[in-house]
Amino acid sequence: MNAETKLIDVMNRPEFAGFGHLLISQGVKTLSADDRISDLKDFYIWHTHISDDTTLDVLNELSARAKRGEKIFYAIYDDDRKFETGLFFLRGKKGAPFAVVNAGGGFAYVGLLHESLPHALYLSRKGYNAFALQYRTGSAQVACEDLAAALSFIFRHADELGVDVNGYSLWGGSAGARMAAYLGSYGAENFGGDKIPRPAAVIMQYTGHSDYTANDPPTFACVGARDGIASWRTMERCIDNLAANGIVTEFHKYPNLEHGFGLGLGTSAQGWIDDAINFWEANR
Repeated sequence: MNAETKLIDVMNRPEFAGFGHLLISQGVKTLSADDRISDLKDFYIWHTHISDDTTLDVLNELSARAKRGEKIFYAIYDDDRKFETGLFFLRGKKGAPFAVVNAGGGFAYVGLLHESLPHALYLSRKGYNAFALQYRTGSAQVACEDLAAALSFIFRHADELGVDVNGYSLWGGSAGARMAAYLGSYGAENFGGDKIPRPAAVIMQYTGHSDYTANDPPTFACVGARDGIASWRTMERCIDNLAANGIVTEFHKYPNLEHGFGLGLGTSAQGWIDDAINFWEANR
């Protein structure tokens, strides 16, 4: 695959059979026969610094793993919801802890190829087991229900998946960060999932989320100073409130950076994901 590969051809690749349609979210734009990988920016309208190289790294790695016989996608429901949801799994070391990464998109689309799969691939290359969740759009409630179902699935199938469920982390950008924070605050059981331990850490990128409880998990937050969607002041205030309740926190504001920067390669946020990993490890 390359930047000129048509998105329809990506979805229809035989190694992606059964879930290829989930790779391209069409919440704000209907896919045309001529849309190419280089056109993803037209689908991810609230994201910036979208990189064809990063997208291709993810897609070609998923393709290679699937062709080797690795199972890279798991349905989390047995009913019609399975056509809208699921977990992409990028394996790290067997028995390593896991992370679930949730892309944003204002609950109108899921920026999977920019804001969760690249993160999951990076984590897997560091040895962690990483999942990227494709969730239903429409509201925070149904998205959180899908995250709760995904976590319950991972815990139930931990041996099959080869993951350590102790000290897992929840990650998210924008709307996805809201999901991670809500599950961290209230638990999967409050969104229809199983009663499972809370995460060891919540990693939030650029979100206006301001809810918190006195029992929230350790929380890492980062945002661009020029974010016009999620104010860094709102995010810093939320982190300050958590810290005032004795919760371990870390906050980063990056200069000259807008909303939705993903991995932040080539920006003032470059390296943020390593800081987040270190935070997670320190609190496992």
